[in-house]
Amino acid sequence: MGQATASGGFRQIKRHDGIFKERVHDAYKAKGKLPEPTVCMQCGAVFRIGRWQWSAAPANAHQDICPACHRSRDHYPAGFLSLKGEYFQAHRAEIMRLVHNHELYERAEHPLKRIMEVEEKEDATLVTTTDIHLARSIGEALRHAYRGELEYHYSPEADQLRVLWTH
Repeated sequence: MGQATASGGFRQIKRHDGIFKERVHDAYKAKGKLPEPTVCMQCGAVFRIGRWQWSAAPANAHQDICPACHRSRDHYPAGFLSLKGEYFQAHRAEIMRLVHNHELYERAEHPLKRIMEVEEKEDATLVTTTDIHLARSIGEALRHAYRGELEYHYSPEADQLRVLWTH
């Protein structure tokens, strides 16, 4: 407890027990280390050597759901990539091929990096991802290939990234 001060209030005493308030709460991160090997019951990715990877699951593998499938099932994206602008409208099919090819390239090595949904609107397209880094890297690939403007808005409390590419 605190000690009384001259004004009758209490002053804060520092804690030395190593308990810290969690800065970011991510319900999709494992609470502890998963038993190895663990196979995702939905996509077949295998947790082995401390990470999710694409490989054949041994017969004795534990079963669980990987964070990407969990996010997809809950419809709770980590990344949001908005694509807008006149150039985008004129070259939408070509640009979307780049988006999907980049996702396939990333997902081949990192099973948790996936596109969840593509929502087409009249003047824009919204791509949601299971991973903030995938949304960022797709945005960077677009800027590298087509130039344009790229904006990032990160919310540490929700561990979500919003990327806007305009051209």
